[in-house]
Amino acid sequence: MEVGETKCSSGYGNPPWTFKGSALYQLHLVKAETARAVIPKELRLVEAFGYTLGGFFLASYEDSPAGAFDELVVIAGIVWNPPTSCAWAARVLVNSDEACDHGRKVEYVGLPSQVARFTKRITAVQGQPKRKSSSFLNMIGLGTTTTCTPKGFMDLQVSENKGCVATDICNIKLATIGPTPKFDQRMGLAIKMSLPSFSGHSEYIPNLLKYSCHIECRVRAVEPAKVSGPSFAPKEDTGNLHQTANSATEELIDNERNLSISVLLSKPIIALEFNCLKMQVEAPIVVANCSKSSLKIS
Repeated sequence: MEVGETKCSSGYGNPPWTFKGSALYQLHLVKAETARAVIPKELRLVEAFGYTLGGFFLASYEDSPAGAFDELVVIAGIVWNPPTSCAWAARVLVNSDEACDHGRKVEYVGLPSQVARFTKRITAVQGQPKRKSSSFLNMIGLGTTTTCTPKGFMDLQVSENKGCVATDICNIKLATIGPTPKFDQRMGLAIKMSLPSFSGHSEYIPNLLKYSCHIECRVRAVEPAKVSGPSFAPKEDTGNLHQTANSATEELIDNERNLSISVLLSKPIIALEFNCLKMQVEAPIVVANCSKSSLKIS
């Protein structure tokens, strides 16, 4: 099965913005030097023994202000924001033009959003027990509506679009879930939580912003997804400083993309499946007035 780009839908309107669907939240050990390359210098990285906590948030929204779409948020690391901490998104990939525009600049969200293509293929493994499932694959429309589902895996290829050119970012292999307990326990524990995050410091929104995501869902630990990168090896240097302005811009974009790939390829430590997800995103507030040129990128 292949799923191409999702069409845009209605406008976002006033905050808070509500998103419903399912997601996989996978935490990785990310090298501190990699995270620092994309986090503003005035933010203090939460780290230990040379590593911070990053990873990715892979979501499939069935209902949102932009309609149905897929999203991959690459989380570079955690930064200290007394009395708590916040995540920093290195890249946000969505297969919706409207969601991308909103993330970049509408209502001053300030996310590093890019339009991408999510291509999904599911493969069954023969000879495994069958069951009725409410797993992440079924929630995103890749399971089966019959009374039994073969155990297998789903390959998700994510490619970033720039005009007519598509650049491969990663391939994520998601295992289907094995037998689950009866009744609602198979969906996981019902929880409510708030995930504070920073945004901004971009070409569209130079100010540093902070926003909160209020989440209600059922969560359970699952087998971490296996992530593989594109055929080229990510580079983490910024190149020749004496290039032309256009070349330097392209090099910076490539470097930021490669740093995001490095985060995705870092060591996973835990994966959480969010079912029956309802997420409310508050309007960001300005934390600091600044310009991207005044902040250290590498």
